[in-house]
Amino acid sequence: MRVTVTQINASRLEDDWASLRAHAQAESSDFVLLPEMCFAPWFCASSEADEAVWQDAASAHEHWLARLPELGASIVAGTAPRRIGERRHNIAYIWSADSGLRWNHAKSYLPNDEGYWEASWYDRAPIDFRTAAVGSLTLGLMICTEIWFMQHARDYGKRGIHLLLNPRSTPRHTNDKWLAGGRAAAVISGAYCLSSNHAGQVDGLELGGCGWICDPDGQVLATTSDEKPFVTLELDMRRAEAAKQTYPRYVDDSPL
Repeated sequence: MRVTVTQINASRLEDDWASLRAHAQAESSDFVLLPEMCFAPWFCASSEADEAVWQDAASAHEHWLARLPELGASIVAGTAPRRIGERRHNIAYIWSADSGLRWNHAKSYLPNDEGYWEASWYDRAPIDFRTAAVGSLTLGLMICTEIWFMQHARDYGKRGIHLLLNPRSTPRHTNDKWLAGGRAAAVISGAYCLSSNHAGQVDGLELGGCGWICDPDGQVLATTSDEKPFVTLELDMRRAEAAKQTYPRYVDDSPL
């Protein structure tokens, strides 16, 4: 399977989308991972939640989600702001050419500090780390901060995922820390770990880019950069299947 990770600057979304579309089609990408809530500027940089801003972001995502087929990939994943009843959530989605748009789980672990006032903007969801099957492929999603709660990576591995997806919005000065988390999550789950991130600046916050692809043993296969915002590699899903039987994944951690 040919997979693509990205960094996208929401302040020039049309241009970045056109470039991504050209890249995905030239590289014959089967799967594209988009950053967390990437179809609007990173509104959580503001400490004051604004209903009009939320509505604009949600509407923008509805518009762009309808354009996912333009990429020419069989599968596209990311997250979007959505209102469920009276509650706001940040929800992961998986679009496939066969099944259309499906919603996965809403973000459970929310930061609330400088540049990332997420708990002020939307609601924490119940913990529900469900897998998603697309044909013979099994996916697990951990939205940004969720990757630090490694018990879910372990559980995903037990359920046989091939790809552990981490759409995120994180600042540039923390890139090394986040990549370390992605490598660890790959080892713990025995799956390829993919991440895509916002880029550019918003309200003085410098977003980091640095999407990545790590193999099931934590080796960094590729990262994105300002010079190379999209990267595509061919991955062998059999490696993720075989990794589940090797250290440390096979170690019995059931209660005695």
